[in-house]
Amino acid sequence: MPTECLFREDSYLKDCEARVVAITEQGGIVLDRTVFYATSGGQPGDTGALHLADGTALTIADTIYTDKTKTEIAHVPASGSPALNIGDAVRAFIDWDKRYGRMKVHTALHLLSVVLPFPITGAAVGDADGRADFNIPEAGLDKEAIAGKLAEMIATDAVVSSRWISDAELEANPGLIKSMSVKPPMGTGRVRLIEIDNLDLQPCGGTHVRKVGEIGALTVTGIEKKGKQNRRVRIALA
Repeated sequence: MPTECLFREDSYLKDCEARVVAITEQGGIVLDRTVFYATSGGQPGDTGALHLADGTALTIADTIYTDKTKTEIAHVPASGSPALNIGDAVRAFIDWDKRYGRMKVHTALHLLSVVLPFPITGAAVGDADGRADFNIPEAGLDKEAIAGKLAEMIATDAVVSSRWISDAELEANPGLIKSMSVKPPMGTGRVRLIEIDNLDLQPCGGTHVRKVGEIGALTVTGIEKKGKQNRRVRIALA
């Protein structure tokens, strides 16, 4: 059963009412709706808790998709958690501080892809840092120069928004896709775009801040050679 992914429309939701609709063979809890982001695109799944009306609380250690089209989400309970039943009403709470840090880092990586307009071969989003790998023929990257350009964009406090286009529209505009390693999920009929005003537009299912000024100060902590034409750039929140 498809999960209503509330985080796709509002990344700032910290909790929601929901109902258990399925339990996977691995013990994952599928809800009819959720604020929990599921592991995808280099961003880890949210952690948090599910609370029942009687005061019982289950710690959620991870959140994952159960299908390739990313329509159903399973909340993975910590070992030893009490069992839930289909039909149980819960309130789902995410670990907000961890999520908000990831929102900042993920948005910052979009800006990094503007500073370095090369095909992306990999990425990882952390709570306070992240990295992106680029297919760059030549080296010569300068940490201070990259950090300076990122600071200039963050200072604009540009608005970050999302909208949807059809699968056909994306197929007609392949230049929107920056990643060589992770393709946008297609097959449901629509694809989510993230737009940073006057700076960037690309398909992405992750969570982001509303304005780039929320990222704050950034540092470029390292540039590594990961292959003949592959450079890894690491960033961190100040």
